[in-house]
Amino acid sequence: MLRRRRRAAPVLAGLLLLALSVSLLPPASVAGTAAAGTSRTRPVPLTELTVVTEQVAFGLQRPIALTGLPDGRMLIAEKNGTVRAYHPATGLAAKPVLDLTARIDTSDNERGLLGITPAPNFARTGILYVAYTSLPAGALTLARVPIGAPGRLQVLLTQEHAEYGNHNGGQVAFGRDGYLYWSLGDGGHANDPFKSGQDLGTLLGKIVRIDVNRTCGAKPYCVPADNPFVRTRGARPEIWVYGLRNPWRFSIDPVDNSLWIGDVGQGLVEEINHIRPWQRGANLGWSCREGTPVFDPEQCRPGVQYTDPVFEYPHFMTDGCSVIGGVVYRGSATPEAWGTYVASDYCSTRAYAVRPKLTGGYETAEIGNFPTQPTAIERDVRGELYVLSDLPGWLSRVRFERVQPASGGGAANR
Repeated sequence: MLRRRRRAAPVLAGLLLLALSVSLLPPASVAGTAAAGTSRTRPVPLTELTVVTEQVAFGLQRPIALTGLPDGRMLIAEKNGTVRAYHPATGLAAKPVLDLTARIDTSDNERGLLGITPAPNFARTGILYVAYTSLPAGALTLARVPIGAPGRLQVLLTQEHAEYGNHNGGQVAFGRDGYLYWSLGDGGHANDPFKSGQDLGTLLGKIVRIDVNRTCGAKPYCVPADNPFVRTRGARPEIWVYGLRNPWRFSIDPVDNSLWIGDVGQGLVEEINHIRPWQRGANLGWSCREGTPVFDPEQCRPGVQYTDPVFEYPHFMTDGCSVIGGVVYRGSATPEAWGTYVASDYCSTRAYAVRPKLTGGYETAEIGNFPTQPTAIERDVRGELYVLSDLPGWLSRVRFERVQPASGGGAANR
């Protein structure tokens, strides 16, 4: 989770902010959903959509990550290290299906169990992949574990993160390519103190991509040969994209394997990035830039190409504080919304919709509000959406409704 930090200003006392899984649907469901979407109703303008939510579970303890299972359940990760299961037919199970509390450092508001996603063959193996801050010093940790068997957890990859408790990232998700993606924050505090964002020699401030189905030497994973920095001297070969501050939530569109990344800003803007597979190695700018504005000119390098966000909104002097990256809607209940990316903000709760235009650029709009303190938005096995609420401890189902656009209103375009 993250604590919001303004430019060189202290964190507001008492305000719990997230710097703040979003996993893919199982392969068969992905293919079926994608195929179905191509023949469905054409998407309507974003200004004709609004989100509506219905609370379906409560009593969760700091729920911060969510993922769907092939059997229709939703797994909910709680910050302290427990994982709860919800099924629409039976509700929220009383007992956790997994307890990792003995391994997890929760010493800071943003430390804890951060991300969870099932293996593509989960129905056969019961394997989950989890991201968390580990005892004793808060190291960012990626591991796999059979559901219900915490003693068989296997650590795959770690990154030291002892100095500061914030900016941990923590999303994990499988792509259509079968590889596992994991997001890590820049190391914490403010102003990118370790200059991690532009440093290819560290995993901090990056999204990594690894092959967890093979082992290479002493590593319990392999680096895909087409990762962008495999042959770059001094670079970590696991890196897929870089220049991130705190990518608390990203997701992968099951149709085209593109990444949608919500990267939490420092105090000027909050941003959403859309990275397609051919943009591997993209530099998203931090800490040369915060969104599109220049943040630290000393971190900017001549001749370096930075990838602009596809959507950003102001943070300074607004009720927004931390972007909560969402997912692309690929369900069937509201075909008019098919292909629309939906995100939010931890403080304002606004629902932001972003959709690529066939002619290039993006259409964007505000389409209502989510419940208080959203921390994660995710799809179930059918592609329908759910959202978590942090301190209230809620799980809510999300649906779309058609509305008449406001007079004189319209979606923004980029």
